[in-house]
Parts: sequence; structure tokens; C-alpha cells
Amino acid sequence: MTKVRVNSGVCGFTVDVRVEKDKDRNFHISLDTECEMVKKLAEEISFLEFRAPFTAILHNPVYRSASKNLKHAACPVPSGILKAIEVEVGACLPRPVTITFEEKQEG
Repeated sequence: MTKVRVNSGVCGFTVDVRVEKDKDRNFHISLDTECEMVKKLAEEISFLEFRAPFTAILHNPVYRSASKNLKHAACPVPSGILKAIEVEVGACLPRPVTITFEEKQEG
């Protein structure tokens, strides 16, 4: 099982992502959060067939569900889910992903 915590930023919500690959190489996904939008996303993607998460963004079931259920296009949760899936299958090392804002320069 792979576990990831996504701190979403200014909204203040965190999402605990759990991904487990079964014997048939399909994915069981759970998202623990107080965000109502992410809870709806979680209902739609709780089970994914093996190849589904590795499709292009416009066909990807995680991003398709996110486009229906999340109001904020920059929400990092879908990316966090897909990173957890990549780690679960060994396609990616479990390394932190960050977005860092630089201080504004006046001038």
C-alpha cells in the first residue's frame, strides 16, 4: 500500500491518499478528507483498472472526475493521487513534490 498526504494550500484541507494494487493489478483508492468536493471525487475513483490511470490527461479517470467535482482547477489532489499510483506500481520513487512561491520583488 502507498500512502500520500496532500496539503492543498489556502483552502486548508489535507487529503490522505491510500492506493493499493490488488492481485489483478487493479487499484483500490481511498481519500480521507473533510473536503466535500474531494469526497465526491473519491466515490468515483475508488476502483480503477490497471491501465486507466496511465492515460492522457483528457482521458484520465482521475482528472475527468476532478473536472466534474472540483471547483479549483489548480487543486493538487489529482496529481497526488496519480503520484501515489505510480509509486504503488514501482514506476516512480516516493519523493516529495513541491510548489514553492518566491517572494515578490517590488519594482
